[in-house]
Amino acid sequence: MDVSKIKEFVSRWISRIPLSYFSDPSPVVSVLKLSGVIGQLGPGRSGLTLDNLEKSIERAFSAKRVKTVALIINSPGGAPVQSAQIARRIRELGDEKDIPVVAFTEDVAASGGYWLACAADEIFADANSIIGSIGVISSGFGFVEAIERLGIERRVHAIGKRKGMLDPFKLEEPEDIKRLKAIQLDIHESFKQMVLERRGKKIKGPDSDDLFEGDIWTGKQARELGLVDGLGDLKPTMRAVHGDRVKFRVFSGKSNPFKRLLSSHEERSRQKALSVFSVIEEWASWKRFGM
Repeated sequence: MDVSKIKEFVSRWISRIPLSYFSDPSPVVSVLKLSGVIGQLGPGRSGLTLDNLEKSIERAFSAKRVKTVALIINSPGGAPVQSAQIARRIRELGDEKDIPVVAFTEDVAASGGYWLACAADEIFADANSIIGSIGVISSGFGFVEAIERLGIERRVHAIGKRKGMLDPFKLEEPEDIKRLKAIQLDIHESFKQMVLERRGKKIKGPDSDDLFEGDIWTGKQARELGLVDGLGDLKPTMRAVHGDRVKFRVFSGKSNPFKRLLSSHEERSRQKALSVFSVIEEWASWKRFGM
């Protein structure tokens, strides 16, 4: 091995590198992927939750030379509590470390998905993204006639007259529906205040209250309403801000790959059977937006 030639080659290669490479290293954009339904989906199945995402969120804000944290959002929504907690943690770290947060929506950023987008300082969408659905929904099934036809008797013993509220095997009571609506109204008000606080004067239109009726818009329409700041994709937008030398580091929440292996055969069989309903509900969440 000719050491002198190796040294000569290395020296020649280093001499070609601009001094700015060492004095001004490449800026980094941390990319945090938030894709899927928000909340616990069913036995053995979890969507976007703070518990699953917190370490990834913290790593994204702690990356070396990070200049911006970019959120890639593709979600039809889900649990309001998890939506609020994830968004709150992102905002806490953004403010604490003084790092800008920019959201980029993909197919859908609706309901809780838009709640997450509002954690960003700016929101960019594709022209065809589905944006909005600022409202609250509760859905389920009623099996009253089904169990009667099967000759099944429903036996429930409880203390507290509302303990069995909205039981799918009983007829709906007007008082129970009224109570549910009151809860939904409270959650909707929290969602509305989040949007108003984060979007502020960016919201346009003669009657902004129309934005909070659960309607949805394309990314192009959402820009005109002030729900998003512009149309754009992650890499071109960030390169326009930080230059062509910007580096992208991707972070995403990960589930435990050994969890299912460690559970018993009987438990896995039970979870598989129960998960059928959660899969249907997840599918229905996406199909609401034609996805």
